[in-house]
Amino acid sequence: MDEVMKKQLEATAVKVRMGIIEGVYNAKSGHPGGSLSVADVLTYLYFARMHVDPKDPKKPDRDRLVLSKGHTAPALYSVLAQRGFFEVEELKTLRKIGSRLQGHPDMKYIPGVDMSSGSLGQGISCAVGMALSGKISCDSYRVYAVLGDGELEEGQVWEAAMFAAHNKLDNLTAVVDNNGLQIDGKITDVCSPMPITDKFAAFGWHVITADAHDFDSLEKAFDEAESVVGQPSVIVQTSVKGKGVSFMENQVGWHGTAPNAEQYAQAMSELQAQLDSIER
Repeated sequence: MDEVMKKQLEATAVKVRMGIIEGVYNAKSGHPGGSLSVADVLTYLYFARMHVDPKDPKKPDRDRLVLSKGHTAPALYSVLAQRGFFEVEELKTLRKIGSRLQGHPDMKYIPGVDMSSGSLGQGISCAVGMALSGKISCDSYRVYAVLGDGELEEGQVWEAAMFAAHNKLDNLTAVVDNNGLQIDGKITDVCSPMPITDKFAAFGWHVITADAHDFDSLEKAFDEAESVVGQPSVIVQTSVKGKGVSFMENQVGWHGTAPNAEQYAQAMSELQAQLDSIER
């Protein structure tokens, strides 16, 4: 990847993380941990990969994204705001009465949201339906779905995976955010979905691994996924829950906890320092 582009993506990802913290802090509720772990991949998709137009969010030939792990909506909202779908200042209204930025994505009211999601396991099924529609209509758009690793404990995920492979949906790329933690603890302790790569391969998917926080790794993975013919692809990205905020990293307690004023100040200070370092 071009170094200039990489620095731009790195800076944008930090701004996205700042938006996540801003939103969850002002809401006094939400899910910062998993939102921070998908900040980089969503930044990459919306700023370097997907064909979307903030001025025409429903453009028929746009690429689609389904945030199957819908509780990490703060990350999606922050990316959409940075991309120009709505004002960054609106992130402060997260989860407030009258705000369109609900706790989970709502396609009826939020520009840039392609599918309402939140019930784990359902988002990937919707993405499969979008991909099948594209194939039937001979449309050129691609579909991306972002899942949590704990979400793989849902049986519906595997029904969708089987259906996608059976129908050779090579216009579909799933991303599994493998940060190893879910609301009740380590995924290996709760109900282990491991080995994730072998399971998807057994269901007929082309499997790719990537470093969730390295844009070169992400670009290589998505380039490979786009080259695959006759199979859906899955990118299993190894990530850090709470990435970018020192006291949140790899701490399961930050799955669904909002920072207090002191923690908010520390998180924003750390992220501002990261941004300053990149832009220096």
